Amino acid sequence: MLKRILGKPKQEANAVTTLEKLNERKRLYEQQIEQLGNFQLRIHDQMIMLEGAKATTETVDALRTGASAMKAMQKGKPCKRQRKNIDDVDKTMDEINEQTENMKEIEEALATPIGAAADFDEDELEAEFEELEGAELEEQLLQPATTAPAAPMHAPPGRQEVRLPPRKNTAEEDELAALQAEMTL
Repeated sequence: MLKRILGKPKQEANAVTTLEKLNERKRLYEQQIEQLGNFQLRIHDQMIMLEGAKATTETVDALRTGASAMKAMQKGKPCKRQRKNIDDVDKTMDEINEQTENMKEIEEALATPIGAAADFDEDELEAEFEELEGAELEEQLLQPATTAPAAPMHAPPGRQEVRLPPRKNTAEEDELAALQAEMTL
């Protein structure tokens, strides 16, 4: 019995020390895992920085190549394209302006009336038109009103509305319409 009593505390003490050792190992492993995670983050950050530096270097190289090509074109060194100086640009712009003026002259020539339409003077036609309008207005004012203006009619439900036939044009109105049609041509 004494052995059992004395043996148990020793086993318990061994179990406690074993647990403590295991907990200590666990903490060490957790610290190592955290350190490895931090190392991975640092390596990942360095990879991103290297990729950015590579892209920046390629961009700068492309800008240098473009700048040297522009210098070569302006200095007249052999290049794939011909050198374009300011005189060439001015000459081209003058040619464009000349062609534009030619097109305007052609459009004006095509817009001028030909034949019977060329014989009409617009001022005379306008004056004649105003005279006809004045005469028609006078005639309308001098004629007595034969019909009263139509009042709006509301038919009771179930009845149909009576519509008046449209008024016929007079000979003068027909002549006026014909003149207006000719003027629009």
